[in-house]
Amino acid sequence: MDYSQFFKMTDEISLTVVFVLVLLYDLFAGDKRKSSMTPVVVGLMVLHTIFSFCAAGTYSIFGGMYENSQITTIVKGVLNIGTIIVFLQADIWLKREDTKIKAGEFYTLILSTLLGMYFMISSGNFMMFFLGLETASIPMAALVAFDKYRHHSAEAGAKYILTAMFSSALLLFGLSMLYGATGTLYYTNDLTNSICQLEPMTIAALVLFISGMGFKLSLIPFHLWTADVYQGAPTNVTSYLSVISKGAAAFALMSILIKVFPNMVEQWQDALWILSVVTITIANLFALRQKNLKRFMAFSSISQAGYIILGVIGGNSLGMVALVYYILVYVVANLAIFGIINIVEQRSGKGEISDLNGFYKTNPKLSFVMTLALFSLAGIPPFAGFFSKFFIFAAAFDAGFIWVIFIALLNTVLSLYYYLLIVKAMYIMPDEQAIPTFKSDSYTKASIVICLVGIIGFGLCSAIYTYIYSFSFGL
Repeated sequence: MDYSQFFKMTDEISLTVVFVLVLLYDLFAGDKRKSSMTPVVVGLMVLHTIFSFCAAGTYSIFGGMYENSQITTIVKGVLNIGTIIVFLQADIWLKREDTKIKAGEFYTLILSTLLGMYFMISSGNFMMFFLGLETASIPMAALVAFDKYRHHSAEAGAKYILTAMFSSALLLFGLSMLYGATGTLYYTNDLTNSICQLEPMTIAALVLFISGMGFKLSLIPFHLWTADVYQGAPTNVTSYLSVISKGAAAFALMSILIKVFPNMVEQWQDALWILSVVTITIANLFALRQKNLKRFMAFSSISQAGYIILGVIGGNSLGMVALVYYILVYVVANLAIFGIINIVEQRSGKGEISDLNGFYKTNPKLSFVMTLALFSLAGIPPFAGFFSKFFIFAAAFDAGFIWVIFIALLNTVLSLYYYLLIVKAMYIMPDEQAIPTFKSDSYTKASIVICLVGIIGFGLCSAIYTYIYSFSFGL
């Protein structure tokens, strides 16, 4: 083995350096310096993100076990941006008396999961993929149970780890079948050439693989853990779990299906469009019944996962680009909402939808940002969410799934209704005991400004791109 190949893993090495520096800072910095830990970690992550883009390249090392390309670099950059926003929003929570002594643990656990996602995204071998998956999943259970004395966090952690174990077992069982049928775990060439005809072992492996990934993406019927875990986990962990973790899993799923199962494309497309339609529809119906904001966002997240799968079933370059863009827009819109939920929770201790009654009168700026973020998630133009859905639908249409798009469009109308319920609560519903006026901390303000710029900016940029695309193809 040529050990110099390790130095080509620039993203992972850079993130590992950040991890070590944060760990050392947490161990040796005094109490006064620990109070400024957020800017240190955020600064390191910004430098890491810039370095990752500057050192980007296309290569395959360790016999194809690790692969890097422009698209994987972009996806890692999107995950980095989302993680930076989560760190900014977590500052106020980590300064609480019962959590400030564990701030270093929070940052190191998040960075550990992010490193695992890097391996998932760049894997060219199922062994590398599974190691990355477990590296991302196990620290996440500790993060979910981080607030173990509050809000049923310990219970949520137990539910998450048990579900993760079960889904990993299913996925690993599928991979063992695939190895038994083909004798290899390498994606390109080896597995692609070995899976040239439908056999019971390969079909079972595909079903188990999709089932295992369905748990990670919260696709129905693999979603039963999601609402309880989202409600019980700390809000900042919930936002990370709903956005960063889901984005990495979605990209890894599409990449593997295209590389490993191109000869079974009809089979996995049929399975995924059924999962997509069922997920979007049932999640929207359950979202209508929710009273708690985090449970509401859980079912919204499940519904969004269904839309993400529409990009996956495209199975082409258009679907890949649409998927990455959708994840980017989803990151800024969802984190804007969770940032507001977090600051409201920290300032007032409230977390029900009805608690937002009259919120516009006391906190108009936060109400305005939440409204724009909800409109983006609902797919209302000219916000970025409209164009992300447009590209996703275009990818599915290009693959011939017209009826699936029609059902998804009907569900978009339904999702608009329940998103407007929150807008109605903030602007129309009266409440004599509305949440009092408060000021957000500077880090939360910065994170919300970043999200707001993304919601509007990505929408304007994608509108220009859509015009050029339509003009070029005469649409």
